[in-house]
Amino acid sequence: MGKALRVLFGIAWLLAVFAQAGTAGEGPGISAEGALGMLQQGNARYVSGKPEHPHQSYAERLNTAEKGQHPFATVLACSDSRVPVEILFDRGLGEIFVIRVAGNVANVDEVASMEYAVDHLGTPLLVVLGHTKCGAVTATVEGGEAHGNIAALVKTIVPAVEKTKKSNPKLTGHDLVEACIKQNVWQAVEDLFKTSPILTKKVKDRKLRVMGAIYHIDTGKVVWLGAHPEQDQLVAKYTAGKAGAH
Repeated sequence: MGKALRVLFGIAWLLAVFAQAGTAGEGPGISAEGALGMLQQGNARYVSGKPEHPHQSYAERLNTAEKGQHPFATVLACSDSRVPVEILFDRGLGEIFVIRVAGNVANVDEVASMEYAVDHLGTPLLVVLGHTKCGAVTATVEGGEAHGNIAALVKTIVPAVEKTKKSNPKLTGHDLVEACIKQNVWQAVEDLFKTSPILTKKVKDRKLRVMGAIYHIDTGKVVWLGAHPEQDQLVAKYTAGKAGAH
């Protein structure tokens, strides 16, 4: 079997698998603003120590198994075990499409997962969620030798660290790390715009809202950063000449 044919079979197989996970384009039936409100309300409950644990019952498990998933938001978050996305937003089964990777970076696998959630499942809101005391960002700031595949991941965070140091040359220690954590959120947003015509066009067409946020692991509170400060320029830059993108 030729390489091209194997690729086509692989794509067909993936589409078949995805079709079993949810109905393409059906979406959750709420707006980006509504989705954001649900995340904010859930986080407020979590912070106050009064979570409701919605959609976590036996019946809900059977319901999502039979009828598929219809998440209302996509969240790219860090793999840190202190950042359990569904818990900190007090949501349940089938409600948030979560992509977790050390340093909440947006490389090809993460972006592909976001495209699936947004384009296939129809989530109207995409959140890039960084967190305080992030080990991946801290390690990148401090330098040192990265072993194995970690080196490739660190390479993705380096631009955020370099940009932060350049714009804030007097920052050191904890303050520098926290500033880099915020900039790393923006770096991930820019990377997803850069590598995904699908997501970028949906933002341009106002069919998707992309927001940054920082989770504070001590208080449990999510601080919302809003859209990338240069979103309009980035969207214009990365959609130029790609009018035919899906």
